Amino acid sequence: MEEIKLYGADWCPDCRRAKAFLKENNVEYTFIDVDLDESATKKVESINNGKRIIPTLIINGKTYTNPDNATLGSVLGVNEEGRVQLYGADWCPDCRRAKRYLQDNGVNYQFIDVDEHDWATKKVEEINKGKRIIPTVLIDNQPYTNPDNAKLKELLKIDATKETKIFDSIIIGGGAAGLTTSIYAQRDRFDTLILEKKTIGGNAFLTEKIENYPGFTSISGPALMDKMEEQAKTYGATIKTGQEVSKIEKEGELFKITTKTDAFFGKTVVLSTGSTYRRLDIPGEEELIGGGVHFCATCDGAFYRDQEIIVVGGGNSALEEGIFLSGFTKKVKIINRNDSFSASETYVEKLKTIDNIEPYYNKESIEFLVNSEGKFDGLKVKDKNSNKEEVIKADGVFIFIGLIPNNQPFKGLVELNERGFIKSSGLAETSVPGIFAAGDNREGAIAQVAAATGEGVLASYGIREYLKN
Repeated sequence: MEEIKLYGADWCPDCRRAKAFLKENNVEYTFIDVDLDESATKKVESINNGKRIIPTLIINGKTYTNPDNATLGSVLGVNEEGRVQLYGADWCPDCRRAKRYLQDNGVNYQFIDVDEHDWATKKVEEINKGKRIIPTVLIDNQPYTNPDNAKLKELLKIDATKETKIFDSIIIGGGAAGLTTSIYAQRDRFDTLILEKKTIGGNAFLTEKIENYPGFTSISGPALMDKMEEQAKTYGATIKTGQEVSKIEKEGELFKITTKTDAFFGKTVVLSTGSTYRRLDIPGEEELIGGGVHFCATCDGAFYRDQEIIVVGGGNSALEEGIFLSGFTKKVKIINRNDSFSASETYVEKLKTIDNIEPYYNKESIEFLVNSEGKFDGLKVKDKNSNKEEVIKADGVFIFIGLIPNNQPFKGLVELNERGFIKSSGLAETSVPGIFAAGDNREGAIAQVAAATGEGVLASYGIREYLKN
């Protein structure tokens, strides 16, 4: 029978996205937690040339490393009309005809070669009462034996006119700002759609512990974001994950939002795409990302239990994540390019009480090094006072040196400042009427969850005023 294995972890945002996609489309799969199965971790590393990249999926013997929803939809034959699976063979004329027809009409289908899988041959025989008739096409598990093009057209509603829903607001980004915007807009009876590239929650979802959000002395990032998502859905928001926006255009009074797989229409747009972690841009970094170089302690920290790691950075994020990592690693070496930390005094004082954290000051990162096996071995640094170079050994490194706004798709659409952040004024208004900005991708934003929720409220008021007028 068809076999789909998903290697991942519960804390991994892309794993959650992939699992949600499979669940929404009724695709059965086996989940293998790399945190609980050491052999699973080694399997992932062997597939990805030594890198621990999750989710890694194996679908009928073929591997896919962190596939986006569009890729999953294509590989598994997922469409709005149903999941399409075509059992056939390359030498079969009618199989080629059916495949070509589906391709020409933009229908995703999963091709299962009966010559490669004995179970596929048996399934075809079971469906066709012992006869090996191909192509046999399954649409949401309902079998059709060698359907002609007219039958495929009828079954899949090809060429049928589809009604395009128009939303009052399309919110791009499902972090705290986007979710809050949706909650407030829905309460005002405005119909909202949230398009999220990965999984709901943004950077807050990747935070192990949040201790400064009003109402909670301490709450995990995932738990808080789950509550916000649930609240948005309760009020009627539509949420679609795995939707990476490639273009925003004005068509008459509406905005057309294009993704890899779909097009959506809204009366207003909210840009709340947040930010991503800044890189050092030194030799060895690009090659080692996912295989020794990391940017998310919550995501990848568990791989380094009882090992030594390096943390690069001197601000709140670096110290906060370094303290978190010290809880289960053997040692944390914090590399700070200045002679003192820029983090708040609370973190600096807490750092002094932790025995397995060692700070390094005035060290400039020069190069990431690998051992004879091509795995991460350490970080070469230069002392800014003496210019003396040294190598700091470790099993992995986490980089926390600031954020870059995720505004690349919006260049030329709305006005950005010299650092790439969106300029806004008033009720979160951008330079384009009807487009609003909220969250870490906005100029002057404070990278805190509480601040992001406030910006979401502001954007919702902007939506209200714009639609009233």
